[in-house]
Amino acid sequence: MPIPNPLWRPGDSMDNLPPPLEKLSYIVVIVDEFADLMMVAGKQVEELIARLAQKARAVGIHLILATQRPSVDVITGLIKANVPTRIAFTVATKIDSRTILDAGGAESLLGKGDMLYSPQGSTELMRIHGAFMTDDEVGRVVDDWKARGKPNYIDGILDGDEEENGADRTGDRSGEIDDLFDEVVEFVVSTGTTSISAIQRRFRVGFNRAANIMDQLEEQGIVSAVQNGKREVLARGTDY
Repeated sequence: MPIPNPLWRPGDSMDNLPPPLEKLSYIVVIVDEFADLMMVAGKQVEELIARLAQKARAVGIHLILATQRPSVDVITGLIKANVPTRIAFTVATKIDSRTILDAGGAESLLGKGDMLYSPQGSTELMRIHGAFMTDDEVGRVVDDWKARGKPNYIDGILDGDEEENGADRTGDRSGEIDDLFDEVVEFVVSTGTTSISAIQRRFRVGFNRAANIMDQLEEQGIVSAVQNGKREVLARGTDY
């Protein structure tokens, strides 16, 4: 029996009754070189990935995280707890192997597709071999899937929302001071916070605009240049 759409409200359509829910396709989320994201906004990314992984299985989302840097600051305990199925190719040290699989062995693999597979719910590792595909083979597979039907692109992902685009344009006008500059100065000086992600959350702006404002804060002597991945607040509260 069809399930009525629980999000439907009178006026959303010409129908008097909610339409039935349609079957949606599975979603595969691939994050290549996950370490780059963790370096930019580690805590925020960690929490979002964990929330997505917790709910992904129930709604048909497959999450694939890949990195060439399997260190504990990239593959954290929270992420490992929510990604039970893991694959390790050849790594440099036994520590790297333990970071991925909770066991050694990946440091002794032969390369060229040789890997260890840790399935969900099992403590035993399986040694398997990945198939090699040439560029031509990849192209033929892609062409086959493209021939099966037209893609359904979500244009909004590339276009960005109106606030994001407007915000980024506002923050990049040939060196002009951003409209939010004074408010951000007050926020930074009063809280001592100097992270771009904090500005994004507090003022609901995109990364580009927040980064531009941070550059302006440095130019005006409000914050220091980045040292060891951190900035210091140079201005005092009495100055602003």
